[in-house]
Amino acid sequence: MSWLLNLYATYESNLDRVGEIVKNHHNQEYTLLPVSHTTQNAHIEVTITEDGQFHSAEVLSKSDTSTLIPCTEDSASRAGSKIAPYPLHDKLSYVAGDFVKFGGKVKKEEPFAAYIKQLESWSSSPYAVPKVNSIYRYLSKGRLIEDLVNEQVLALDGAGKLIEKWDDNKKYNELHSGKPAIFSVVAGEQESAFVRFNVRSEHDLTKVWHDPQMYDSFIRFYSEQLGAQEVCYVTGKLLPSTDKHANKIRHAADKAKLISANDTSGFTFRGRFKTAGETASISYEVSQKAHNALKWLINRQGKMIDQRVFLIWSNEELNTPDANEDLYAIAPEAAIVKERKSFTNQELAGEVAKALDGYKNRLSIAEDPSLVHILILDSATTGRMAVLYYRSMNKELYFARLVKWHSTCTWLHRYRKNDDGEFIQFYGAPATKDIAFAAYGPRAGDKVVKGLMERMLSCIIDDAEQKIPLDIVMSAYHRASNPVSMDKWEWEKTLSITCALINKREGYAVALDNDNNNRDYLFGRLLAVADVLERRALSDETRASNAIRYMNSFAKHPARTWQIIQASLQPYQAKLGTKGTYYSKIIDEIGARMPIDQFTNKPLSGLYLLGFYSQRHELYQKKEVLDVKSEEVN
Repeated sequence: MSWLLNLYATYESNLDRVGEIVKNHHNQEYTLLPVSHTTQNAHIEVTITEDGQFHSAEVLSKSDTSTLIPCTEDSASRAGSKIAPYPLHDKLSYVAGDFVKFGGKVKKEEPFAAYIKQLESWSSSPYAVPKVNSIYRYLSKGRLIEDLVNEQVLALDGAGKLIEKWDDNKKYNELHSGKPAIFSVVAGEQESAFVRFNVRSEHDLTKVWHDPQMYDSFIRFYSEQLGAQEVCYVTGKLLPSTDKHANKIRHAADKAKLISANDTSGFTFRGRFKTAGETASISYEVSQKAHNALKWLINRQGKMIDQRVFLIWSNEELNTPDANEDLYAIAPEAAIVKERKSFTNQELAGEVAKALDGYKNRLSIAEDPSLVHILILDSATTGRMAVLYYRSMNKELYFARLVKWHSTCTWLHRYRKNDDGEFIQFYGAPATKDIAFAAYGPRAGDKVVKGLMERMLSCIIDDAEQKIPLDIVMSAYHRASNPVSMDKWEWEKTLSITCALINKREGYAVALDNDNNNRDYLFGRLLAVADVLERRALSDETRASNAIRYMNSFAKHPARTWQIIQASLQPYQAKLGTKGTYYSKIIDEIGARMPIDQFTNKPLSGLYLLGFYSQRHELYQKKEVLDVKSEEVN
């Protein structure tokens, strides 16, 4: 129950944001929903005058359909032929009193009768506001479809009935030209169109679905209709309980529920409990606020991969650093490459800690002790959702593990772009999603990616000393050792990410370690010198060097493959002349460090990639320095 309690606390901490419409990074509108409210995509907007007369109507564009509507427990979970009207905005079959008159089909109970009875109760209650009364007075006349037809919002056939589906209906085309706009926004029949209502007023320009007075009016009205009070297992208070909990958690079309009990089919709890309430009792208020906070957080900052949600937040300070991101996304000032004589992991750890101090200080002000919550959700079926992973941990521990992760699983990367669209160099750990693509390729399915992200999150959060799963490291290692199978930019990205994964265990620095006599490290250095030597001789040519083309074979049979690579270097050494001598000396120095008995065909470990990257980085840096000095002399 702790995750529900913390989501409830998050809602209580952000009451000032209830009903505030904002846009997320996908440019989609979302809000922290009021209690007893949900969102729905509307197709038709009907405007009513203050005295309850029809004013106008229009078909909504797809960019203006999202509508915040009041809902009851039954309407929020209605399905199939069940009659459960929304209190105000609803489908045409519910809100139109002349639905049957214009050819609408009703199976048992007429939906409009249930709808108008419920709306009348709200309108006649002491909590009703003038807008509710205006809408009720108009709809009680039972002529909505007639007015919509007159406005050419709905279309009739030759018999004066609603056209069921659009198929170039000839009888309609005799009087009108072109396809009615309503068929461009509804997927099926016109009767499935969702209608929202607004009240035209010179004194109040607020839309009905954006009006806080409307929210408060329905909440107060509906609170008197809730069930009996029971002890809430989340708060421990005596409050009206509910057994119907929210859906639409991840998006508007999401039918999966986190909490549900269904004993009429499936027998999910019979045999253990007599009723669902014996399992756990959750109050209506807590359920509504916790689920609404969860929906809001997912829209605001959640990551979704193949319907699996990754969410990290704190009750007070919402902008908590995401453990799934790379260091450049979390703390660019610490990750960005600066001019420095040497680079150590301890230095990076200090800079990361400084960068995260701002987050920690804001959390300290907001709440003491401050907690950070990590939640992963997914659903195996369309109706059930599960909490796959949940941790609530002290902020000090969370930030300490972030610092540990980004200062140990670290390497130099060049695949990110800044705000100007330019590639930049940054240190730190890669994002978990990028690790998935490095290990399994850019065409890896979402199921593979989300599985890896969950496993990596456990490595980051649960135990700072926990090793990265070997299968992930080896998969990335094999891809990084086969550069000819991918484009150059993709290989460079894969290489740096793989080096970071390997370095998590080895603890090396990006700077070249000239005193390291490890066999695999030395072989990697040899391969890097061969690559740079040939690249210098090729000059402007873009083809891969022999070192790169033989890299996969080199990792499996280093001694034998090195003889082939070294033999292929002779023409390039001759072409470079005295410049080639410099690289030849480096090859000799590296070779002299390797004992004869270790110059074998034993396959190389991932450590050779670290030696390759560091040696190549060192040679490129020296060239840049030489080029600068040459320009200064000239």
